[in-house]
Amino acid sequence: MSLPELASRLITNIETVIVGKRTQIEYLLVALLCRGHVLIQDVPGTGKTMLARAAAASLGLSFKRVQCTPDLLPNDITGVSIYNQRTTDFEFRPGPVFVNVLLADEINRATPRAQSALLEAMQEHQVTVDGLTHGLPAPFIVLATQNPVEFEGTFPLPEAQLDRFLLRLSLGYLEAADETRMLRNLRRVHPIEALGAVVDGSELIALADQVSEVNVDETLERYILAIVQATRVHPDIALGASPRGSLALYKTGQALAALRGRAYVLPDDIKALVPYALAHRLMIRPESQLRGRTAEAILAEIVERTPLDLGELKTG
Repeated sequence: MSLPELASRLITNIETVIVGKRTQIEYLLVALLCRGHVLIQDVPGTGKTMLARAAAASLGLSFKRVQCTPDLLPNDITGVSIYNQRTTDFEFRPGPVFVNVLLADEINRATPRAQSALLEAMQEHQVTVDGLTHGLPAPFIVLATQNPVEFEGTFPLPEAQLDRFLLRLSLGYLEAADETRMLRNLRRVHPIEALGAVVDGSELIALADQVSEVNVDETLERYILAIVQATRVHPDIALGASPRGSLALYKTGQALAALRGRAYVLPDDIKALVPYALAHRLMIRPESQLRGRTAEAILAEIVERTPLDLGELKTG
């Protein structure tokens, strides 16, 4: 099965549960192909958790959920070594992080100590407990959710951890027609209960290797770097995107092109991905925030002002 065919089958299956959010579903598959992690930031009730469950079920991948609370400990995520009196030795009991798809629900409600337990897993795909390193299954992806409008009892993610999320998505409210469709879908049994796997998760891993073969023209490479470097000198931005942001734009551009059946990246691919790949990596100056400046608005201005020389662009 080709990658576009696989993506179409996955999206159609997930849309039986998540209606009217085809773009967000497609970008979630982009992150999966890049073996990256996704932060889903939105108000309660918009389907953040359901999107994660539907994606895992459609791929036939193992799925676990960690409900983040202030009393959550690092060992509650990574696992713990327990002394076995019969063998007179310590045995490692794996935590929920040993899974293909881990949902860290309301991640900003966990303390910084608990949040940090995910850093090694997200970057190195391994965890170290009591001096011993344990590898995680492949694929491994963290889907974290957080509520951007309720701050009481929360611990904002530090920039170093935000930078480890490949993309940040927002589902938003449904259009009236889509919400009507959702109500009818939920009239009886929730569709998530009957959702089955339509592709083999291992097949996705094999096809993910095709992403690195997608051509990115030198003109587009310079365009990506120009956008990222513009964030580092913008007067409203205290901290611009890191080199990891440049790599995120590059790799997600390749994955999006591959999903759409192309062997080359277009400028429109990069423009579409900029707010999802870079906005959460920027630190806006406090005085600019007071003026209502947002990362998304600033990035839109940067994209509009950044020239692209199409004269030498090669699509073959």
